[in-house]
Amino acid sequence: MVWLATIVAALATAQAETEDDKGTFGFGRTPTEAEIKALDIDVMADGTGLPDGEGTVAKGEELYYQLCASCHGVTGTEGPNDVLVGREPREGFPFATTTGLSRTIGNYWPYATTLYDYTYRAMPFDEPGSLTPDQVYSLVAFLLHKNEIIAEDVIIDKNSLPEVVMPARDRFVHDNRVGGPELR
Repeated sequence: MVWLATIVAALATAQAETEDDKGTFGFGRTPTEAEIKALDIDVMADGTGLPDGEGTVAKGEELYYQLCASCHGVTGTEGPNDVLVGREPREGFPFATTTGLSRTIGNYWPYATTLYDYTYRAMPFDEPGSLTPDQVYSLVAFLLHKNEIIAEDVIIDKNSLPEVVMPARDRFVHDNRVGGPELR
């Protein structure tokens, strides 16, 4: 009978600790309102949610060498982290059947607006969310130009970016499943 009382007491203690610690992991902190606001954007494929601002290829090149080259390489093709520049393969879309292909902005991304969204939220790696809208538009302009998608004199802003047609835009199949385990 003593063993039963011991087990009940242990379970009650464990339950009490679980209730006290519910929803926490014991590390980190609650973000400030400013930190949440800096990352609380929703940019859709059609450009809805893009902020005011503009960027140029020239300004983006300057920013790229300052903020991005150490992780993505001077040309964007050599890394050491993700390769950003490259249009090969230009024909077909063999990513599901061929291993070892680099998925780059120029051959895989379907929407230029998602490049803005990702860069704004997640880059640079050591200070995500620290770039201004003008800086992000400039970096996006530079990367689109390096991938042979826009001309060097194009100014990118919330109106022009959604108009950029990415090479892979029509290579993805829309997922029209309504839920459940169905696969196509």
